[in-house]
Amino acid sequence: MTTMTVSRRTHAAATRGSTVTGTGTLLRFMLRRDRIRFPAWTLGLTLLMTYFATALDTIVQSPEDLEGLTAFSRSPAGALFGGPGFGFDHLTLERFLAGQYGLYVAIGAGLMGLLTMVRHTRAEERSGRAELIRANVVGRHAQLTAALTLTAAMAVLVALLIGLMMAGRGFDTGASLLFGASIGAVALAFAGIAAVTVQLSEYPRAASGIAGTALGAAFVLRGLGDMAAVQGSGPSWLSWLSPIGWSQQTAPYVHNRWWPLAISLAFAAATTTAGYALSARRDFGAGLVPPRPGSPRAASWLAGPLPLAFRLGRASLIGWSAALFVAGLAYGSFTQPLIDGFADAPEDLVAIMGGAENLLDGYLGMMGLTMALTVGVYAVLAVQALRAEENEGRAEPVLATAVSRTAWIGSNVAVAAAGVLWLLLAAGLGMGVGAAVSTGDAGLVGELLLGHVAHAPAVWLVLAAATLLYAAAPRVLPVIWAVLGYGLIAGYFAPILDIPEGVLRLSPFEHVGEYPLEDINVVAIVLLTALAALLFQAAVTVFRRRDLAGSA
Repeated sequence: MTTMTVSRRTHAAATRGSTVTGTGTLLRFMLRRDRIRFPAWTLGLTLLMTYFATALDTIVQSPEDLEGLTAFSRSPAGALFGGPGFGFDHLTLERFLAGQYGLYVAIGAGLMGLLTMVRHTRAEERSGRAELIRANVVGRHAQLTAALTLTAAMAVLVALLIGLMMAGRGFDTGASLLFGASIGAVALAFAGIAAVTVQLSEYPRAASGIAGTALGAAFVLRGLGDMAAVQGSGPSWLSWLSPIGWSQQTAPYVHNRWWPLAISLAFAAATTTAGYALSARRDFGAGLVPPRPGSPRAASWLAGPLPLAFRLGRASLIGWSAALFVAGLAYGSFTQPLIDGFADAPEDLVAIMGGAENLLDGYLGMMGLTMALTVGVYAVLAVQALRAEENEGRAEPVLATAVSRTAWIGSNVAVAAAGVLWLLLAAGLGMGVGAAVSTGDAGLVGELLLGHVAHAPAVWLVLAAATLLYAAAPRVLPVIWAVLGYGLIAGYFAPILDIPEGVLRLSPFEHVGEYPLEDINVVAIVLLTALAALLFQAAVTVFRRRDLAGSA
């Protein structure tokens, strides 16, 4: 009996150990694959924070320069686009950096965490590479463990680099390290969420989409909770439902609280544990939520490349439509409280928002730009889906039929371009309805629909540029994210960072005009549309001349 018991225990221990066998080898392989992405993410986020710090340090020369930012930062609008504003009643440069700009670096860290996890788990299974690896001496959980280790290493490195950079500028060392740790904690939290979502669906795009939706929801919940806290009424507790909110509650350079990070770590541990448990309950290559079985016969309307492209992107478009409409409705409903928050703002900030008599139009115009940048993400992801279709071998069978390359790429881009227009309509409708209810002005619905749709040519230009990169050099496609990043910086921070007008105009989103604050520039709309068409034509020409992935 004793011998059998010892044997069973030994076998159980061996089984537990075997589930992570090969983790070290896989980790080295992932580091080799991410030899460019690893430094790009970690150094990129650090350089972004360094740019914010350097630019503000140049502009802010005295405490009086910060006084003009205090009223805005402590208003509902400041809470929406920055955070709860801890210590802003006695504002310092480091407090403003952590409390206002830290949010955007944290969002980037969250994207880093979830995208890295999906890339090295579900995407590997979908491509078939993981199956070849699992044919060797590799444990069931080795892939997930290695991906989590890599993501955690990236999060820790980002935390250290940002913390040391802030400390190197003369800010308090302990508070700087806390600020860096708060950024890294967001990456860990969303890596844990991705560890769960990759178990749910067998498609990488769906897994990253669900995790990305969670990131968007975290931003919205944090924004609504922080606005309520600044106003002194409303559901301020919503901030505590957001992993981004937990990091902001550390209040570096003010309260220097480390304990909120324990919530982030506990959440990451819980979601990671759930990921392991769910991984053991599914077959390799499958998801816990099985895809709905399709009809044995294709519908007659799927005979051409255009309806096929629509069918493939339909689920994504439905999800984006619902998310943008709800987000627009939520932000629109806070229109009147946000305008009231600018009542005591200094004149320079009032001028940025369009003047004392145009605060409403200024806020609505800024939200139109925000939604356009968000729809730009959809456009880039649509082009990345094209690359996935090619890399995973699904494009080649289609092109082996009577479908030409021009028809294939043109149909997919046409569906994405129509999707851009539709999503801007959905966001504008949600924003218009929310703003109309908040202010009592029903005419805002039509104005916001027009203002949102006017940004479509700028997003089409991003879509065309991404298509050209995909056609010419698919590996360089991620560079297009820099265009959206610059558009965000130029649109939100140009007045504070004193960006020159010529440099500002490099962003395609700076030409149409933020209606209803500014008149719509019809000439710019025509030129942006024409330029997008030219880039798309160039993409088609290049795509027709290159080999497909794996076809050489």
